[in-house]
Amino acid sequence: MTNNTVYYDKHISDDERRKRLYDGQLFVYSPTKSSLAFIDFSKSMIEDAFGGRDPRTAQADMPVEEYADLLGKLKPAFIHHPESKRHIRAMFEELGSDIDKSYFDVPRMRTSTSDGYLTTGIAYAWHAHRDTWYSAPACQINWWMPIYEIEANNALAFHPRYWNQPVKNSSSGYNYYTWNKLHRGASVAKLTKADPRPLPKATEPMDLDPQIRIICPPGGIIMFSGAQMHSSVPNTSGVTRFSIDFRVVHLDDAVRKLGAPNIDSECTGTVMRDFIRASDLAPMPQDVIALYDDGTEGEGDLVYRPEAAQTSSGA
Repeated sequence: MTNNTVYYDKHISDDERRKRLYDGQLFVYSPTKSSLAFIDFSKSMIEDAFGGRDPRTAQADMPVEEYADLLGKLKPAFIHHPESKRHIRAMFEELGSDIDKSYFDVPRMRTSTSDGYLTTGIAYAWHAHRDTWYSAPACQINWWMPIYEIEANNALAFHPRYWNQPVKNSSSGYNYYTWNKLHRGASVAKLTKADPRPLPKATEPMDLDPQIRIICPPGGIIMFSGAQMHSSVPNTSGVTRFSIDFRVVHLDDAVRKLGAPNIDSECTGTVMRDFIRASDLAPMPQDVIALYDDGTEGEGDLVYRPEAAQTSSGA
């Protein structure tokens, strides 16, 4: 097991922070002016969508199909709202990231319902996984923050035992372009009883303890490498957890192919085409994307087109 360190409000250069994240360390920041503004914006969208119901307890009063349908409209509206991108840029500036070299993908709004109410499709309860099993580059860094208060039994868990320990998994059957073509779209919100999508997961028993659960206030920010083993804690809190996450790639690291070590990922394709520059929303340069192409570009859709299917998978 690696010696995982959690740095709390550690203000160092972004270059040094990324290096430590690639070494398996975790960074946590108190809410900032920009992150709280993002939270307020997110809450307003959520509370408008729920029409006067308390979003955290609405699951108790809604048929699961109606709940999933609501999320199927709310989540893509949030993801593609121009304000979401503006808030991310402000957070980068506040926390020392170079907006001309920082590229991010669209922010996801995640929901973790309580007591098994909805754990599939649009509110998938994430098993232990690395994002690198899902075609993420080694230099990907994840930013995660709660929208409402969280507690230990509805949080995000990290499993440090597996930073240096490979896990047998099914990522060899995952191609990102095939996923874009076949397993994203409006039908995801209809998966309310089972989820047959081929999501990469461990194919051997795992011991998820010890685990790290970081409890930060709304707008608090957790940063971690896409190679970190992490999962959604089974929610037994009685309330739905709402959170935001987005992924970040630094251009210099992408060009130099720096990042965390790959110890067990065998997926194909790349998510690099999803990233846009924080300063002006320009796409990742094609010559950089080409460094990550692996010959499977003809197997599906290189980029997911939300205008063709207005929803988002995830939890």
